Amino acid sequence: MNMINAEFFYNENHRLFGFKISGHAGFSDDGNDIVCSAVSVLTINTVNSIDRLTDDYFEFEQDEEDGVMVLRMEELSESSELLLRSMRIGIEGVMEEYGSEYISII
Repeated sequence: MNMINAEFFYNENHRLFGFKISGHAGFSDDGNDIVCSAVSVLTINTVNSIDRLTDDYFEFEQDEEDGVMVLRMEELSESSELLLRSMRIGIEGVMEEYGSEYISII
């Protein structure tokens, strides 16, 4: 079964410091899957925003074939955490619109 798994990482102080996005939604054929596209855009925009709008250091890994993107913040400013929380809200919105059979949030 196809599904995007969105796992969000929190520290002991309940601060969001990273994520792992994996899988494919299977909503439509490759190249036409708007659920995958929406999650990808939200994820890549968040990574680019953290990179360009903050001075925080992070590690980012991506495997396009397997549909895996992992980000872990080494430094966590309020700005980076706000961007990560915004990304989560966006993914929750996609899940609410298209269904939990395509996205799982952990």
